[in-house]
Amino acid sequence: MILYLDTSALIKLYVSEDGTDTVRDAVERASVVAASHVSYAEARAALARACRESRIEKQDHSRAVAALKEDWKRFLVLEVTADLVRRAGDLAEEHALRAYDAMQLASALILKERLDADVSFLSYDMELSRGAQSAGLIIPQPRKMLDDQ
Repeated sequence: MILYLDTSALIKLYVSEDGTDTVRDAVERASVVAASHVSYAEARAALARACRESRIEKQDHSRAVAALKEDWKRFLVLEVTADLVRRAGDLAEEHALRAYDAMQLASALILKERLDADVSFLSYDMELSRGAQSAGLIIPQPRKMLDDQ
């Protein structure tokens, strides 16, 4: 499985919260894990905010940043290009998305086209997930839910 993580999913690898097990399971099952360069900055900002707001301790913040830096080397990272930004603008309009959410969707769609393969898109933003599904990406279901079917 080719798995694209938006920042709302990516951050769950480093901060334990609802959905962390689902993201870890999806990453474990994936043959490729991809993200946008935008996600790195967003994830670092989210980790810093969690530390400032005392949702994580300083030592946990340091460990999370180190883990993100190490994992980032193994991810397939999509570059931000002028074409991607223009496409994100179109997607923002089409799916009523915020700017960075549209960047995430555009990145995943470009990945799908480049690899000519199905891409699973994992996000904890409902509007973004709906837009991704509408655009032809696969929205993975947690293994627990799949086992119940």
